[in-house]
Amino acid sequence: MLAAPLSGYTDLPYRRSLRRQGCFFAFTEMVDAASIAYSNSNSVELLRRGEDEEFLAVQLVGSDMEHLRMAVDHINQHEFDVFDFNLGCPVPKVAKKHAGAALGKDVENALKCFGLLASRTRFPITAKIRILDETDPAPTLELVQGLAALGARAITIHGRVMAKFYSGKVFTEIISECVKAVPDTQIIANGGIMSGFDAEELKRQSNCNVVMLARGMMGNPWLFKEVQQKENYLPPTVHEWAAEMTRHIEEMAAYYGESRGLTLSRKLVLDYLRGRGFGGESKNRASGLSTLDEFYRFRDWLLERGPAASYFVNPPPCRRLRQCD
Repeated sequence: MLAAPLSGYTDLPYRRSLRRQGCFFAFTEMVDAASIAYSNSNSVELLRRGEDEEFLAVQLVGSDMEHLRMAVDHINQHEFDVFDFNLGCPVPKVAKKHAGAALGKDVENALKCFGLLASRTRFPITAKIRILDETDPAPTLELVQGLAALGARAITIHGRVMAKFYSGKVFTEIISECVKAVPDTQIIANGGIMSGFDAEELKRQSNCNVVMLARGMMGNPWLFKEVQQKENYLPPTVHEWAAEMTRHIEEMAAYYGESRGLTLSRKLVLDYLRGRGFGGESKNRASGLSTLDEFYRFRDWLLERGPAASYFVNPPPCRRLRQCD
């Protein structure tokens, strides 16, 4: 089980939060090749590895061959366990550069770019892609087999086409065909995992023994424990939930400085709140947090109020909390 690279999220504080709840295999945020090539300080910062991180993979996105060459040479100066190439990101600002999922649809150029990276990186190389057709496995198989032939140690496959982004059915049958086509390459299934049950179903339907968690872990680092412990999993109490959120936000403040850290943390707090029985007023308050003192008062206010009583009657399976002892 792996934690997906999420732009704007999987920085060092985020990864530490995930690791406290059972994550081992984690990635940097997706890093843009052009930004590294031009020494953009924000992108270079994304390559920072914590001294406590036993495993860390880096993920690169881009389509310009010279930028990719410069970026991989720069990354070679750092220490990572895996080098991953993104051929699956569907967001417009990436697609308009013919990178991510847009490049993945252009199989010939995708393989050309991957081949360059494979020839220059000093780390084991992998790729993250999307299926290219919902009914015909042939286009996806062409890409997967090409990546495997160029040395991909593993390929993560998101089971939706680029146009569907993150919604709709995950086409596990296409992933399953890829598993059979490249038996010597690890195929990792991705898409739609919001609970431990979802993870087991994705494994079963795709014939994969490894899955990647993505949006389901946002505000819910306990998803790793849920997947690992299965029927023995015990959701956090409201106080345990608040304690992890607090530690995460404190580490954001320490890492980025209090002002920037709290600004960046607003979306994280909203993720922790989502689906957990707190009303609209809590979300409005979270959107204006600017200092740690404001956050502490907000947290204490949440604990005093608690989730709505109706939440504990039928909590969402993927956002469960236990009432405080």
